[in-house]
Amino acid sequence: MIGPILPWALAFGFAALGAALALNLWRLFKGPGVADRILALDTMVINVIGIIVLTGIASGSGTSFEAALLLAMVGFVGTVSYAKFLLRGDIIE
Repeated sequence: MIGPILPWALAFGFAALGAALALNLWRLFKGPGVADRILALDTMVINVIGIIVLTGIASGSGTSFEAALLLAMVGFVGTVSYAKFLLRGDIIE
């Protein structure tokens, strides 16, 4: 029963994440403040992680899940660095 539903679910997931990326890109360029742009970048990283996971499900490979995990760690460090720079003006203390 899962077989016929999986391609439709993957197509819906790709479409939803693509629309979310487009809206985040709009917020990145139009955002009134720096904090809005940082949140847009963080949300874009989360959406790209979702796309990588969906690609891994569609292709059946396990290496894409490792790539998604690495991107999640790098995205977290990047968001913390941006926030720290925004608050203090310096990243390294």
